[in-house]
Amino acid sequence: MEPNPKTLEVLICPQTRTRLEYDKEKQELVSKAAKLAYPIRNGVPIMLVSEARELD
Repeated sequence: MEPNPKTLEVLICPQTRTRLEYDKEKQELVSKAAKLAYPIRNGVPIMLVSEARELD
């Protein structure tokens, strides 16, 4: 299930307050500033730092 494109436009990283990039392949929203990837489950972005994956 794909997230709503309009929703993706307004979401920001809860930690850094910066824009996120959508990774369609991994179904994640990526914050380059925080080096975190927030998962999207069943079309719903999970915007919790505790649920985010750390990027290398």
